[in-house]
Amino acid sequence: MAPVITLTTDFGTGDAYVASMKGVILSLNPKAVIIDISHAIEPQNVLQAAFILSTACPYFPKGTIHLAVVDPGVGSRRKAIILKTPTAFFVAPDNGILSYIIDEQGRTPGKPARHMSAIAEPRKLPSAMEAVAVTNPEYWHHLVSSTFHGRDIFAPVAAHLSLGVPLHKFGEELNRLHAFNIPRPYKNAHGDLVGCVLHIDNFGNLITNIRNSDLPAKKVSLAIGKQHIQGISGFYAGTKRLAAIMGSSGYLEISLRNGSAAAFLKAKVGHEVRIET
Repeated sequence: MAPVITLTTDFGTGDAYVASMKGVILSLNPKAVIIDISHAIEPQNVLQAAFILSTACPYFPKGTIHLAVVDPGVGSRRKAIILKTPTAFFVAPDNGILSYIIDEQGRTPGKPARHMSAIAEPRKLPSAMEAVAVTNPEYWHHLVSSTFHGRDIFAPVAAHLSLGVPLHKFGEELNRLHAFNIPRPYKNAHGDLVGCVLHIDNFGNLITNIRNSDLPAKKVSLAIGKQHIQGISGFYAGTKRLAAIMGSSGYLEISLRNGSAAAFLKAKVGHEVRIET
């Protein structure tokens, strides 16, 4: 099977940035299959990129190389890294863009995080993961621009990785990477399950951090701001107004039929959502 490389960036499609990265990859490995996950990430929104990448990567073949470049620190001392998990490789800046990947492997349900962190902090990697800093210029494009590491470092590294270059050849081993604090639902003093909005999709649906396994068996009532929603709907058209639905990403969503729930509720990432008992 030809090697698969995915791309996730905030570059948009109106300029030549994405095409340049693809050109570098294909010049080194013409057999590579390049798949776009998204180039519509909000500029410099690392947390948004982290979420979108995490929802797409489970559906790719084992050994896929995921190249993710949303890089406000380009040209600074932030590291370029490769992360190897049991199912995939990730080539990215060490700025929190792999937070959900790291969090999913190292979940500790007994100690749920309650708040979305604003700053990515160093976190010890789970034992099932390996990481290296990309410090060997042998695998970079020459000359390296100080403003376009996506083309000159990350793309050629992904291509060389797809050609079978061993992980250790790219640079020194790392046991910590930067990650955001990904909040998990918790029980408050009243016994309510409290979650929050992780992401707002293109339709204005509010995607929360509450999964199906978090929900009680009985019928639930959901509260966000002053709005209350009774029960979980089976599909988007199943209600005339606000609805709660278990979305395709495995998280509970809040939607508004023929409208934007985010705009209607004036909600943002981090807003609290409660499952009332």
